[in-house]
Amino acid sequence: MRSLSNWGFTAAVVGLMGSALAHAQEPSGTAFGPGEQAQYRVRYLGLTAGTATVTVGAPMTQWGQSVWPIVSTAKSDDLVGVYPIKSRFVSYWDASAQRVTGSDLHSEENRKRRRQRIQLTADGTGAKVIKQKESDPPRESDHALTQGTLDVTGATFALRGQELAVGRSYEYPVFTGSKQFTMRATVEGRETVTTPAGARDTFRVRVHTEFGGKLESKRDMVAYLSADSHHVPVRIEADFALGTIVAELTDYKPGRVVTVARADNSGD
Repeated sequence: MRSLSNWGFTAAVVGLMGSALAHAQEPSGTAFGPGEQAQYRVRYLGLTAGTATVTVGAPMTQWGQSVWPIVSTAKSDDLVGVYPIKSRFVSYWDASAQRVTGSDLHSEENRKRRRQRIQLTADGTGAKVIKQKESDPPRESDHALTQGTLDVTGATFALRGQELAVGRSYEYPVFTGSKQFTMRATVEGRETVTTPAGARDTFRVRVHTEFGGKLESKRDMVAYLSADSHHVPVRIEADFALGTIVAELTDYKPGRVVTVARADNSGD
């Protein structure tokens, strides 16, 4: 079996693997909160390849700002013939501003470790990226971004806060740490989807991305978001150059509802 490299990105698959936020809408802010946890079974080339979990952590301070850490973890199954892979990706969500302030990635693939930290500027127009492999010295780089840029996880959670409607499209700029592009998501319809967590009424969302290399999409991805107020990803289908990946919800626990004071971004 081909090695499932870039497993760290599987956590982003579970985060919808591509979604976007409509500029004209204000997120409701009630779709998720601290304590939420979603668990997934991930299948690769038709076989169970591992598991992934997405958790919204308790409020904390990062880089002087109050944030909710959105923690995505993924672990390969030792029985599928791929080398051992573990990854932990943390996206720091500023609930008051409905934006991300940065992220941390720690991954281990075939016992080789790598790290990546992204810190966004306060106005969202730039980012400092620090990458490090094994015992190599860290490499730093600065990037100019489109204002309001999110990472994949941040875009996903922002979309979850929207009033989704069939026929409506959403888009937003995304930065992965090396590549920038605009994700576009279109709600195609309603559909009942059955996973190990049970049957749920969902929105079927078609997602266009522009990832490169082994994560280049052969066709648009399809995600199913629950049609309740949580809009939790129930199933994600992605066909990459490295193979087909399907993530299905196995368990879900909602977080607590938090009233968030929205930041004044008018600049006055």
